[in-house]
Amino acid sequence: MTTNAAMVSSEAWRRLMALPVIAILRGIHPHEVAPVADVLGLAGMQTMEVPLNSPSAVESIHLLCQRGPHLVGAGTVLTAGQVDEVADAGGQLILSPNMNPAVIARTVERGLISIPGVATMTEAFAALEAGAHALKLFPADTLGLSTIKAWRAVLPSHAKLICVGGVTEHNLGNYRQAGADGVGLGSSLYTPGVSTASLHRKAKAAIQAWGTAHSTAQHAPMPDLAMEFES
Repeated sequence: MTTNAAMVSSEAWRRLMALPVIAILRGIHPHEVAPVADVLGLAGMQTMEVPLNSPSAVESIHLLCQRGPHLVGAGTVLTAGQVDEVADAGGQLILSPNMNPAVIARTVERGLISIPGVATMTEAFAALEAGAHALKLFPADTLGLSTIKAWRAVLPSHAKLICVGGVTEHNLGNYRQAGADGVGLGSSLYTPGVSTASLHRKAKAAIQAWGTAHSTAQHAPMPDLAMEFES
């Protein structure tokens, strides 16, 4: 990684971890980017992801990057070539549903944040070894809160878990209290055609729930996760 790339990645990482609640804008069209970005920004949402199976996704990513000081990324990134497209459009995050070492390597090479999808401990360690910055636990609702707690017992302390899949403004606090370092909200937050009022309300509720869960977790006793994992 070049010095400039490392600087970009470091600043983007700091911004992501400051408020690790990601708005997943699956299905968004380029003409919808401006109003959606503005509403999410007013609600306090700082990070937005456009899955590449959305219409004209790279164009939408480029428009989001131009719209404001948001942290912008792409989801459903499956190839190294797609990483290049996102980087050239100004994106700073690469999220995938799977763990592809070639995608991770290109992401790191381009100075972007790598968050591959993992569903097993084997995939998690392989992703970290390949250079991933964080792990996308997917699908989080299927794997469950007990998986987060168990993984925490054996993953390196620096490993960050971003839970995606079935996360809503109503349950995201449970994921944080279980040990998640961040969450991504998809259809529970945004679907094409959602009203600006509903989008604003849900985004604001999600951010507030994340902060509340943090306060609660700070005052809660820490469970013996190693014992739980071995039992």
